[in-house]
Amino acid sequence: MTIQWFPGHMAKARRQVSENLKLVDIIFELVDARLPLSSRNPMIDEVINQKPRLLILNKQDMADETETRRWIAYFEERGHRAVAINSFEGKGLQSVNKAAQEILKEKWERMKAKGMKPRAIRAMIVGIPNVGKSTLINRLAKKNLAKTGNTPGVTKAQQWIKVGKEIELLDTPGILWPKFEDQEIGYKLALTGAIKDTITNMEDLAVYGLRFLALHYPERMEERYKIDSVNEDLVVTFDHIGQLRRVFGQGGEIDYDQVALLIVRDIRDQNLGKLTFDFVDEQVEKERLEELIAQENEERRQKNLLMKQQKQQDTN
Repeated sequence: MTIQWFPGHMAKARRQVSENLKLVDIIFELVDARLPLSSRNPMIDEVINQKPRLLILNKQDMADETETRRWIAYFEERGHRAVAINSFEGKGLQSVNKAAQEILKEKWERMKAKGMKPRAIRAMIVGIPNVGKSTLINRLAKKNLAKTGNTPGVTKAQQWIKVGKEIELLDTPGILWPKFEDQEIGYKLALTGAIKDTITNMEDLAVYGLRFLALHYPERMEERYKIDSVNEDLVVTFDHIGQLRRVFGQGGEIDYDQVALLIVRDIRDQNLGKLTFDFVDEQVEKERLEELIAQENEERRQKNLLMKQQKQQDTN
């Protein structure tokens, strides 16, 4: 499944983020706690550059709690302050203001030393579609100021929103990147609802979900579907789940489209429990391998350079 999606309003949103950076003190980067890396837009790093940032892991109630704690530690070890919240129920919101104040402490002290009066923090909230930006804003402001919905692309314009006397928030539409170089990221985003179902193949998505469960949460899959692996012949697995959950179409045949939809909904609706799709151990190992490859490439480059220099000396 190849996913490419870059609607016009997203390109416009990227330009707006870049243009309005000078208006804010800090960036609130909202990600999905179930996929703290896969739901981070790499273009955000390019756009916001060195602007102070707070990583907010939303939907913590849907994620594996142990892994969420590990991700917070992972980000903080790399110099990014991170907090976990549940914006839908309003849990953990106090940590957002507290962390922002701590990040900007030195700036406030410099302003105070210059005789400038304290003011509200001006923050820009960014993130991909469907990570809960509007819900978070409404919770912080204690009003329904931002449109909400579980469909990507609800917010299509920027707006300033006051959050008490302490924060002024600049909301932005969700920004996805033009193409997923790693197709697994596309699957993870689609499986958690960040990409519209209308542009995904639900059977492919369901198969990815089952294979993910078999690898990382086999006991959950066995409890829900009475299987501990995914058969190479996918029809066998779909038939089993269809029979178990009685998903029949006309003529009493298994309705494979509905079986696929059932599997995806089970994952999204937490019928298989709290799931995390990005794992710290896997990311650390990936970084280690990338570092080794970079080191080997550099050693090869230095060796080739020395050989070239030696060849020139021999020629002279």
